Amino acid sequence: MTGICAGRVVIVTGAGRGIGRSHALEFARQGATVVVNDLGVQLDGSERGASGPAEEVVAEIEAMGGEAVANGDDVADWTGAERLVAQAVDTFGSIDTVVNNAGFVRDRMFANTTEDEWDAVVNVHLKGHFCVARHAAAWWRSEAKAGRQRAGRIVNTSSGAGLLGSVGQASYSAAKAGIVGLTLVQSAELGRYGATANAIAPVARTRMTEEVFADDMAVPDNGFDAKSPDNVAPVVVWLGSDQSAHVTGRVFEIDGGQLTLMDGFRHGPARDKGDRWDPAELGAVVDELTGQIEPPEPVFGAG
Repeated sequence: MTGICAGRVVIVTGAGRGIGRSHALEFARQGATVVVNDLGVQLDGSERGASGPAEEVVAEIEAMGGEAVANGDDVADWTGAERLVAQAVDTFGSIDTVVNNAGFVRDRMFANTTEDEWDAVVNVHLKGHFCVARHAAAWWRSEAKAGRQRAGRIVNTSSGAGLLGSVGQASYSAAKAGIVGLTLVQSAELGRYGATANAIAPVARTRMTEEVFADDMAVPDNGFDAKSPDNVAPVVVWLGSDQSAHVTGRVFEIDGGQLTLMDGFRHGPARDKGDRWDPAELGAVVDELTGQIEPPEPVFGAG
């Protein structure tokens, strides 16, 4: 198969359903060989089963003439992530692109969130993003040192919840915000090995969104289905291709046919006293500074 990713070996985590499945299929259409990772768990991460959804996606890819293999390792497990990357290299001879997509939610208002719920969500999203990319980066580094520099690509999955916050999703919002910070550091550190790192904040109908944001995620009777997860894949595939070498450290929101480059934290107005501040004088200074910039965009679900 030909396309902008012809010859590339791509890992897509959480690729058995939803957005991840769309990623895997589009990478295959664009010529990539795909390692389809999925645990086959429920929406909250429970009831882990065999990698059935991953095998189904592999069958779809093979039916269209592509090449793929299923993987059922836990991306948040250090050795599991290591096996995942090793499977790509051992089976197909390389790892060129990592798409970190796997995750689940355990929604709860912050004052009611339990330690177990917090740990589970942060673990799968933030640690899962770390583990897989970390093992891929180590391979890219070893290849570069051997004189075989690769065009490595990391595409991480953040969320509007991570950029703006979301009521009832403290753990998910925190993990997704952490992924943005991780992306920026990966971008700064891995360029010397030929790798880029970018993140997406997709707006799409998935198991995570179709109930919480039911009104926004409704399937239209006709016309363009703006919330289909298939709309996210083209951006991810381009970021995972050779063509995106000049783009790194960026966050893109994808909502239907709209692509938005997010403009994150940057230094704003400042006041330098030239001396230590007295607490009592800070109120007027903070009011002056906040009056010079636009207020933050509202948290999703806030009154």
